[in-house]
Amino acid sequence: MAGYKIDRITSDVRIAMAEILRDVKDPRVSKMLSIIKVQVTNDLSYATFYVSAIEGKEMTESSVKALKGAAGYIRRELGARVKMRKVPEVRFVADDSIAFSAHISSILDSFEEGGTSDEKDS
Repeated sequence: MAGYKIDRITSDVRIAMAEILRDVKDPRVSKMLSIIKVQVTNDLSYATFYVSAIEGKEMTESSVKALKGAAGYIRRELGARVKMRKVPEVRFVADDSIAFSAHISSILDSFEEGGTSDEKDS
């Protein structure tokens, strides 16, 4: 039953963080920032957010620096939006999975284009 509770809290925290990121006014934070994964510890003391920007790794890293600077504001907003007895400390980690998946997609597209040109020649 404890796993269900943590999963529910993680889901609520993820939804609230998506709303908070839309409200952040810092120009260093990308408007195309996505939350890839959220991990909340069992004792609810830490919430780790893996974020990625579509613009690339450099933009993701600058967004993470800005979010770390605004951690106090974000934690306060999180506490206001998610009713919990103990609001977890927020941590942000840059994740380049969106850029990596775009790279994989371009590789697959190049294989597909190569395969279709061979089929047309035959």
